[in-house]
Amino acid sequence: MIDLIFKGGIMMIPILCCSVIALAITLERFYSLRESRIHPPEFVSKMKKVLNEDMVQEAIAICSHNLLPIAKVMEAGILKKDQPRDHIKEAIEHAGKKEADKLFRYLAVLATIAIISPLLGLLGTVTGMIKVFQVIALQGVGHPTAMAGGISEALITTAAGLIVAIPTLVVHNYFLKKANAYVLEMESTSMELLDILEERTREHEPRKGGRDELFG
Repeated sequence: MIDLIFKGGIMMIPILCCSVIALAITLERFYSLRESRIHPPEFVSKMKKVLNEDMVQEAIAICSHNLLPIAKVMEAGILKKDQPRDHIKEAIEHAGKKEADKLFRYLAVLATIAIISPLLGLLGTVTGMIKVFQVIALQGVGHPTAMAGGISEALITTAAGLIVAIPTLVVHNYFLKKANAYVLEMESTSMELLDILEERTREHEPRKGGRDELFG
């Protein structure tokens, strides 16, 4: 394996760097984009229970002391509970976009690696073929051993670039889809909790048609 890396020439260095960075980001995103760190069901259940019991201030306190993205989105909505629903929805979407930046972190780097890795491999192919033609120019075509170094460099860098790019593109698309799903789920859950708040508020509003209406 190490022998192949050396045979791949100078372009193997940036390709290897890309592979290390892609692997590090992949492991970090697998750890960070877990449900328990973004949208844990137990936290949502707790918030529903608190809001069903009209403990709005406690709900705000729970959210403000919690670093979960769903907590920040919920807090933005609850703080606007006395405003029109459009304003509440706008606050939730704004908070969701801020938290989405954390969910999409490093995905642009993965996309870049997926694009440039095969290009680096192609560049290695070009440099390898240049070496082959230099050998041909100096020694002619009757020296296959001399040409083998350039040909192997061309093939190895091409293969290495694709080996890095293909799985990187796959994990990038996987994390992108997962992050988008979390954003939609957080906004949906926040609106669901606000529906609970509105329902509880209506229950406490004085009913029309009281004593004055009955007795004229």
